[in-house]
Amino acid sequence: MTDAVIATGAAHLDEHEHTGTGLANTKLGMWVFLASECLFFGGFISAYLLYRGRIVEGPTPREVYNIPFTSVTSFILLMSSLTMVLALAAIQRADDRRFRIWILATALFGLVFIGGQVYEFTEFYQEGLALSTNVFGSSFFVLTGLHGAHVTAGIVWLLSLWAMSTQQKLGAADAERVEVAGLYWHFVDVVWIVIFTVVYLIPT
Repeated sequence: MTDAVIATGAAHLDEHEHTGTGLANTKLGMWVFLASECLFFGGFISAYLLYRGRIVEGPTPREVYNIPFTSVTSFILLMSSLTMVLALAAIQRADDRRFRIWILATALFGLVFIGGQVYEFTEFYQEGLALSTNVFGSSFFVLTGLHGAHVTAGIVWLLSLWAMSTQQKLGAADAERVEVAGLYWHFVDVVWIVIFTVVYLIPT
């Protein structure tokens, strides 16, 4: 009996291996990935700041930005961090129904944000600002487009967790997987706060 308990415990530890830092391998891997992403976005934000004032022709930021609209979509994205926290709390207490509600709400908030970004890009294009219009347009679309791609990847990840939960393949024992997804989602939210402040709120 004792041997069986020890074997079960060892199997459980193998399933969630920890590093010397006390963090699980998956968490540490995500933190390392996010650190590299900080450098990645830092480079593009720096490029935007460098080139946004070098407008040879075409519309300027002040002529195309719709700050109230972008503020609303930004608020919706930030609210998704709250629903992500609620989803993690739900699965940790084995409340599968509430987990599915909150994780789906998080993904839907992300979809609303992406929809707003697509609408904004379309409006900018109609006003004469495209990727090839000027260096401001190039740096703006690349920076915000890359962030949008990261949000889209996060949405796919969240929906896959929701689907696994509906198929009874995700439970309280798998809360760490949700936590790792939450780390990524909170990261893209924080990055957007920086991008929104630098791109939309700091005057040119």
